[in-house]
Formats: sequence, structure tokens, C-alpha cells
Amino acid sequence: MEVFYASFIGLFVVFVSISLHFLFYKSKPGGNGTLPPGKTGWPLIGESLEFLSAGWKGQPEKFVFERMAKYSSTVFRTHLLGEKAAVFCGPAGNKFLFSNENKLVQAWWPESVNKLFPSSTQTSSKEEAIKMRKMLPTFFKPEALQRYVGIMDAIAQRHFSGEWDGKHQVIVFPLAKHYTFWLACKIFVSVGEPEAVAQLALPFNAIASGLITLPIDVPGTPYNRAIKASNLIRKELVGMIRQRKVDLAQGKATPNQDILSHMLLTSDENGRFMGESNIADKILGLLVGGHDTASSACTFVVKYLAELPEIYHGVYKEQMEIANSKAPGEVLSWEDIQKMKYSWNVACEVLRLAPPLQGAFREALADFMFNGFYIPKGWKIYWSANSTHRNSDYFSEPEKFNPSRFEGSGPGPYTFVPFGGGPRMCPGKEYARLEILVFMHHLVKRFKFSKVIPDEKIVVDPMPIPEKGLPIRLYPHNKEN
Repeated sequence: MEVFYASFIGLFVVFVSISLHFLFYKSKPGGNGTLPPGKTGWPLIGESLEFLSAGWKGQPEKFVFERMAKYSSTVFRTHLLGEKAAVFCGPAGNKFLFSNENKLVQAWWPESVNKLFPSSTQTSSKEEAIKMRKMLPTFFKPEALQRYVGIMDAIAQRHFSGEWDGKHQVIVFPLAKHYTFWLACKIFVSVGEPEAVAQLALPFNAIASGLITLPIDVPGTPYNRAIKASNLIRKELVGMIRQRKVDLAQGKATPNQDILSHMLLTSDENGRFMGESNIADKILGLLVGGHDTASSACTFVVKYLAELPEIYHGVYKEQMEIANSKAPGEVLSWEDIQKMKYSWNVACEVLRLAPPLQGAFREALADFMFNGFYIPKGWKIYWSANSTHRNSDYFSEPEKFNPSRFEGSGPGPYTFVPFGGGPRMCPGKEYARLEILVFMHHLVKRFKFSKVIPDEKIVVDPMPIPEKGLPIRLYPHNKEN
């Protein structure tokens, strides 16, 4: 019944949109110049279905490249997620947006995000993001990252021992999510016991699938499932926050042990402390952002290592040199991570071909011109990682897996952007590097592996995911294959 109802609503929206289109919709150029070329589709839904379905079909770059070829290789207009939008393409577009952050443009999230994180509507998404960015450097500075290596290594050992060892076959994506979520729980809120982590993990898949989608809040839609899941997790987090207050008062928790303690004890410039619901929203956002993208990256590392034996051999050789230098029971160190140069080049090539962050939205703070075209104030702007990552103008043979692209000075400026750039460069970039490299170390140290489904389809929703989760066969090194 829910599926029928959702389908009916979808058809109704399309019908209304078509009717409105013929009644009164006409795209007009701005008063100060010519709008970028392109089409905006139907009112209300615009080209959102084409944008989203390209990802569902495993070809997210198709939406961008088709319009780059038809309209402009630098900028085109469209209508996404209920908003008039311009899509900026190529390094010039990336540079313009990244260098004009909070000058001509600011971060923007679809209305679907605000409803999933309701405390952000009390002020604005921009203000909330600024507050978070002031807090995060303390936890991602080099001294903190060096402490995390040992924690990550210990959790990775427990994860592989419990979930991989002794298995003939595993499905990679859910295991990678479990690993990265476990790390996020331990480092952000000091939850490290598997049972507690599992209880929090259950609803997170629904949130990720509903973040960037049509905000139709009716039963059966991804958005509706995401709202229910976020409410459930928020309730759990509020309980954790209240317990932490008690623990801090009794000396059972320390002020600097994690981000949760820091949020509870830090006031703003007016001496006000964040409320429980506000902290719960921020922790929820950190847990989503702190594990989803890395789990996608870890999964595609496995995919490409399974497909490319010579790449696997290079990673294995480097990681075993490190493993053989360690005493029994000794954990990885910061110095070990710095030795993983080839492995990180491999991970970067994975991030080029399968960027977890396909792009991001901005909002124009004022009218401005870009590449001869007028962008009106209030328009939404989308930048696409694939407009450079898979473009032969910036990467020769872009479909070929080639880690040597990242040797020496590496790719050209503003062409490799899996973590964004400028003031809004992902603050967790180095954290992600650590968790990916620790994962690779324990993976190749234990196993060779092969894909069960040779041509498994990739779906982007909103991050790239193998359709069946990437089942692989395991061949432990300490046994005959």
C-alpha cells in the first residue's frame, strides 16, 4: 500500500508540473546579463529525476558530461531539488567557487537536509557549519591524529578478526561501513563496544539514502525513511548526552576525551552552551559524515585491488615491509602511516574514479558573472568532481587505473577534488586518510581476494556503492589458496 501511495504521489507531481509548464513557465535571462545555456526542465522537479537517475544507473558523470557537450564545458543551467541552479565544471569553476567561499557563494544544503537536522533551522545552515568548523580542528590537528592511529589499528584488528578471519566469502560494503562507523563512534563519542555500536548503526543506511533526494515526506519514500531513522538516532544520542553530563560531573569522563565532551563544555562568544537537541544533531551529522564516505572509499579499494593483481602486489609489498618491522602485538604508528606512499597513491586513484563526494551545492550571495554568464543572487550552484576526474583534458586515459598520476607534483590544481577545496575543504581529510590506510594494511596483510560478481553494477545513492555490496572470495596468506 505504501509503495502504491508513493507512486501515486509521484505521478501527481509530474502531472502538476507538466500542467504548470504549459500554463506559465518560461525561463528568463537575468537583468544584468545572459544566463548560462541549458534547460531547467519542469517546474518543481526540474531535472532532478535525470540528475538522480544517472546515479542510480551507475553513471553519475553522464548528467554533467551530456550537458557540458551540449551547452558549455564550463557552466550550464538546470533545476535541481526544487531550485534554479548552475553547474560549474572544470578546474576554473572549482577554483572560482572554492576561492569565493563566504564572499560570492556560501554552502547550501537542500531542504531535505534541514528537516533531517532540525536544529539547523533555528539559525541557518551556514551559521551551524561555521560553529562546527571552529570546533573540529582541535580533533583533526596532527597531535590528535597521531593518537587516533593506535585506536584505529586496535579496532581494525578486532574488526578483521571478528568479521573476516575464518570466512571463505564476505560482502565488503556492509563490513566497511561497520569498520568506519565503529571508528567514528569510538573517536567522536567514546562508544567502542560492538553491541552499542551495532545498536546505533542500524538506522544510518536510511539516513544516507535520504539525504540528497526529492523531499517527498510520504510513507515508502527514501526521505520519509530517513526522517524516521534520524529521529530514532537522535533519541539515542540525547540519552548518551545526558549520561555524559552525569559522568563529567562525577569525574568518570574527561573534558577532552572526545568531541561530545567538548561540545558540552564549550560556550559561544555570549557564554551560551548548546542544547541537547543541537548537540545531538551535530553528533548525528559527524557520525554520518565521518563514516559514510570512507566506507565507500574502502569498498572501492577492495574492488580495484581484486581487479588489478599488479596494483595489489605493490600495496602488499609496501604493507608487509611495515608489518614485518613491527614486534608481535605492536600497533601501527604515525611513522608507519607516513611510509604508506604507494598505498595512498592507490587510494587517491580510487577516489578519482569513484569519489564518495560526487560534488556539492553552493548558494550565490550576490549577482555575479562567471565566464561571461550572469549568475543571479539566490541561485544554487553545483560543482561536480567528475567534471575533472573523468575528463581527458586533465587526466590522460581517464578510465585507466594509474596510481602514478599522484607521484611527484601530482594532478593539476583544482582537478583532483574528492575532499572539495578552499575554506570548505573537508576538515576530516587526514582522518579519512588514516582510516583508509589502516584498513588497507589489515586487508592485504591477511588476504588475497577475488570478486564473486565480475561485472557488478555500481549505483550512486548518493555515494557510489556496488549493487550487491561487493561479495568477494577470501584466500588467507597463511593457508594454501
